[in-house]
Amino acid sequence: MRSKSVVTLSGISALALYSSMAVGSKYNFPEPQSVIARDIYDQHILLMWICLAIFIGVFGVMFYSILKHRKSLGYKAANFHHSTAVEFIWTIIPCIILVAMAYPATKTVIAMKDTSSPDMTIKATGYQWMWGYDYLQGEGEGISFYSKLSTPPAQVENKAPKGENYLLEVDNRVVVPVGKKVRVILTANDVIHAWWVPALGIKQDAVPGFIRDTWFTADKPGIYRGQCAELCGKDHGFMPIVVEVMEAGEYSKWAAAQLNASAVKTSMHVENK
Repeated sequence: MRSKSVVTLSGISALALYSSMAVGSKYNFPEPQSVIARDIYDQHILLMWICLAIFIGVFGVMFYSILKHRKSLGYKAANFHHSTAVEFIWTIIPCIILVAMAYPATKTVIAMKDTSSPDMTIKATGYQWMWGYDYLQGEGEGISFYSKLSTPPAQVENKAPKGENYLLEVDNRVVVPVGKKVRVILTANDVIHAWWVPALGIKQDAVPGFIRDTWFTADKPGIYRGQCAELCGKDHGFMPIVVEVMEAGEYSKWAAAQLNASAVKTSMHVENK
């Protein structure tokens, strides 16, 4: 009895240790920074535990039956074909589990599609192989720029040590204010791309000739990185996305500086003509 208790305690401790390691692992989802990202993360972890419980239950019974009822211990194989009650139970229980899993997932998917009443709207256009951004509505309306990979070619060619954000840095970041609902309108100029920022819970295809949209509200200031998540050609791996979230005051200063710089460029262009 004591040995069984020790084994049980060891198993629980191992699972707890594994859980804590998984949450902090670089192979897990990044720390969620929006309400949608938190919902996705929480449901992912919950469903993984449900799957683990089912795995342990099914294989535990199977291995117990094999070990404790083997022929060498004198057991004889049971002579029966089926049990209606058992078949009913192992059909109904999985159905209940699936419905219980589907309900919160459906709520999250519906919330992901609710792009109504945004505080600002940004259009993101995918190109081979960069992104173009236009601020269409809200503070900063009129800002427009391209965003390209800024990783030095020497790093890509293995002629220099890789930087901390290798292949995940750009020359112009998407800048938004913290706590504001940002609608992102997506399209593409050539082939299918995808705008993916996992920490913000966003992954939406950008399809030529079509308009798709998504949204996020960042919980706190910071820099959040993503990539194009559709195989869009030979430089698919060189098309990062960087979203910088600022406090409201800092964002206002950034937006004013961008608009002023744009006005100066327009004025110089007109004068040159």
